[in-house]
Amino acid sequence: MTTARALADFMNGPGAVASVRLTRVRGSSPRASGTEMFVRTDALWGTIGGGQLEHLAIEAARKLLSEGNLSQHMDVPLGPEIGQCCGGRVELVISRLGNTDREDAIVAVKQDEAAQPTVFVLGAGHVGRALADQLQHMPVRTVLVDPREGELAQSNAQVEKRLSVIPEVDVQNAPAGSAFVVLTHDHGLDFLLASAALQRGDASYVGLIGSDTKRAKFASWCKDHCDGLSIAPLICPIGAGGSRDKRPPVIAAQVAAEVITALTSETTATPHFGGTVSQIAAQ
Repeated sequence: MTTARALADFMNGPGAVASVRLTRVRGSSPRASGTEMFVRTDALWGTIGGGQLEHLAIEAARKLLSEGNLSQHMDVPLGPEIGQCCGGRVELVISRLGNTDREDAIVAVKQDEAAQPTVFVLGAGHVGRALADQLQHMPVRTVLVDPREGELAQSNAQVEKRLSVIPEVDVQNAPAGSAFVVLTHDHGLDFLLASAALQRGDASYVGLIGSDTKRAKFASWCKDHCDGLSIAPLICPIGAGGSRDKRPPVIAAQVAAEVITALTSETTATPHFGGTVSQIAAQ
């Protein structure tokens, strides 16, 4: 289920709905200005950062709904007064939503989803499937690509699965700013896909499964076959966070962290994760 669909189900649930939106942030805060969550008397959707701040906001929103009020402003110091240690200060507005407001919120989430960066997992073997399992919970569009139908069929992740006999075409046609994780069953295909991703010049992340030796071989291959293409941006080996555990789910967790870090880095050329509505699923 998409995030927008989850929000639509929430909005269409029983009872009134209140929006809780951070309108101003000074100093340190769990979330940025513009972050929004939604509250019903019996359910929540999204988060403004958790902790006592969120607890107070939820209580205030439910009180507003029960008393039939339309809006309320709160100015909350994030310090010992409320048992929180961020040290900043936030202002937020709580508003009862009308039908048009609910529709606008769903549209905003759809727009956020459309703007999400794409992660191409190129190879549906053990690590590729484990990585798709991890990324399905992230605010990204994940595409699992493989020329082997049987491998794709083994993936239960709620991501796009693409049977492709020429996956380098998928790399070439990917949206700008995409991330590419190359982990196919064939070293030659790995080299073709990794070089295609690097040649784009706009990838947010290009990772190649393997070792330092494989990286060196790939550099030599690029020198001979790709007009000396630099592999400086390449992450190889992937998931090299210091763990000696080579089980696919562990490698996948480390790679997922690398990819999300790259996509959310302040130095990333292409902006990602835009929008103001929280992408956290309904609680």
